[in-house]
Amino acid sequence: MCGYMAWFKKTHKPMASAAEKSRVPEGLMAKCPGCAKVIYNKDLAVNLNVCPNCAHHFRLGAMERLRSLFDNEKWTEHFANLSSNDPLKFKDTKPYSERLRENINRTGLKDSMIVATGQLSGMNVVICAMEYNFIGGSMGVVSGEKTTRAVELSLKNRQPLIIVSCSGGARMMEGALSLMQMAKISAALARLDRAKLPFISILTDPTTGGVTASYAMLGDLNIAEPRALIGFAGPRVIEQTIRQKLPEGFQRSEFLLEHGMLDLVVDRRKLKTTLTHALRFMVTVGSSVSKNTTELSGPPQTESHL
Repeated sequence: MCGYMAWFKKTHKPMASAAEKSRVPEGLMAKCPGCAKVIYNKDLAVNLNVCPNCAHHFRLGAMERLRSLFDNEKWTEHFANLSSNDPLKFKDTKPYSERLRENINRTGLKDSMIVATGQLSGMNVVICAMEYNFIGGSMGVVSGEKTTRAVELSLKNRQPLIIVSCSGGARMMEGALSLMQMAKISAALARLDRAKLPFISILTDPTTGGVTASYAMLGDLNIAEPRALIGFAGPRVIEQTIRQKLPEGFQRSEFLLEHGMLDLVVDRRKLKTTLTHALRFMVTVGSSVSKNTTELSGPPQTESHL
């Protein structure tokens, strides 16, 4: 009898975890938000994080950005040890000092800006790249100081400056001190302009807040990546303020190009070529720019903590 009852007995198997259900290793593939196709991360990396199907531009980290621009993926980093000392002893859901420590451990960077020198198509340049994974690429005292020093490095060595922006804006955990960086960097860039040295600003997704309101829009040439979100306040904030529906594509790079706020919108895969042509023209016109030195002159850079 017991044998017959076993036929009708329902046995419940334990539910498989998400990891057991999928045989695809985590991090192997990515789904494109543009065309919804699944792409191998290896293929995506080879294509500079641009979807090969629809050309959607995924975000690119600061280190990957530098690798894509410098010749032979070689550069010298400057001011790498500068780090914030939490001047306001700020605390929201957690102390700012703890948030800084977590981001430093996770990214391996001391702050959101990397300053590097090297060669781009044989030309000596200074490049600043922002890391969005470090507190949203926000501009604080350290990133403002590093950017200002990058301008001074460009002035000292008579080399063009390129800044790649990817930021949510000024870092509110540092209050007015972060907002002061807008004026400080802009003043330094005015000196660069008077010295007739090229400054090219590259705006990626997103470039917003105090970064857009200061140096990101001050380039001799302002270049954006396709469909990048660029603006001061976010679209939803603006709609709630003016109580009007915004135009289609508002604050996207193509819209800004059409309305005269940008000079070019360039696919990331063609960016280095575009920069090469632009810099060669600017260097030819600005005869005071250094063209022939491979090594930086002057004493070694000293690094300190703020």
